[in-house]
Amino acid sequence: MRLFPSDLVIALFTYRFATDVLGPSATEGAHMQSFVDIWQYMPHGMCLLWQPWLVTLWAGSDLIIFLSYTAIPLALLTVLRKRQDIPFSGLVVLFSSFILLCGLTHLMGIVTLWYPIYPWVGMLKLATGLVSAATAVVLFRLIPTLVALPSPAQLSEANSKLQAEADAHQDTLAKLKSLVADLQAEAAAHEATLAKLEDLVAERTEELHEANTRLAVQTREAVHRSANLLSVVTSLTRQTARGHERTEDFIEALLGRIHSLAMATSTVVRGDDHLSGDLATIMRQQLDPVLLTYGKRVNLDGPPTQIVSEAAQQISLAVHELATNAQKYSLSQDAASQVTISWGVEGADEDQRFVLVWRETHPTGETASDTPAGEGGFGTKLLTRIVPQVLRGEATRSIDDGVLEYRLKAPASAVLANPEDTDTATLAARLVDENFGLK
Repeated sequence: MRLFPSDLVIALFTYRFATDVLGPSATEGAHMQSFVDIWQYMPHGMCLLWQPWLVTLWAGSDLIIFLSYTAIPLALLTVLRKRQDIPFSGLVVLFSSFILLCGLTHLMGIVTLWYPIYPWVGMLKLATGLVSAATAVVLFRLIPTLVALPSPAQLSEANSKLQAEADAHQDTLAKLKSLVADLQAEAAAHEATLAKLEDLVAERTEELHEANTRLAVQTREAVHRSANLLSVVTSLTRQTARGHERTEDFIEALLGRIHSLAMATSTVVRGDDHLSGDLATIMRQQLDPVLLTYGKRVNLDGPPTQIVSEAAQQISLAVHELATNAQKYSLSQDAASQVTISWGVEGADEDQRFVLVWRETHPTGETASDTPAGEGGFGTKLLTRIVPQVLRGEATRSIDDGVLEYRLKAPASAVLANPEDTDTATLAARLVDENFGLK
């Protein structure tokens, strides 16, 4: 349907008449009627004189604008959905709504080329205007904030500074870690050194304790042995004096016996453990003058044996007594006479006994039994009673066919040194009184 200028004149006249003559009520009814009866208006294509090229230009342009204005909000909303941390998201929504409504107005512009729905287009434009106004108001209020936002260059510079600071902090952290590792290594080294020092102190303390213990034992032993030796010397002096009328004989006998005690004691004290002495060494020292004088006529036969100090003293006294008699009455009188001293251990472990044998042979038949030494003097008592009594053993002295044999037996525990026994006063406590038990 085509409208001509005369139709426009008629329409305008009709509208004017309805407004002036019929009044406002008629106008309001006409307004409502306009949303329904759109054909009282002429399509927009009439203004273009329905020229095809012009209608196509308008419709095509509005279509492109509509499609673009629809795509832009979709892109903005997609970004906003994926990046919810974007500031001013409300402003983005307003812009998207404004652009979308603008696109819809252009779409309606295409429709009005053929359908005059101008009241509806007007309502759409009103909505577009309201959204545009709200967007403008919000945008103007955000201008100071938006202006204050840093530029990309500023952000890049700030990021560079932050990265530099982060690198510096990383370097500092690495240095601190290295320092901590060094400190931990030093602390571990100090702890190891401290542990070694503590072990060394503990070791030295233990050694000092052991040394003090040994010193205390040796001191007690020395005091006890000194008292013991003094008691023995006193008893020897008294008993020797009883058997000699001449002063010279008394002094000679006493000095010999004291010398034998001194030799035995010095041999024991020189030992490595200060508790025992080697029996063969003690024998050689006691028999040194005899060995030098008579050589091979005196023989020693026995295994290496360590004996305690008290046993060394008693055995030394016995050997000295026997050697003195042998020099006086057999070795010096008969060139064929010989002396053999042997020793050893007999019996099982619990019943072991130490045995010392002095064997003196006289081929001529004359023995020491015919000498004063066999008359029951102090020498005989020393050999057969005192020495075995102190050692808790027994002794026999026999003469048969020119052979004198002295046999001393004592418990091995009373004679032999025990490396595990550090109480050296055990035997000394068993010493008899100052008279050696003789009344």
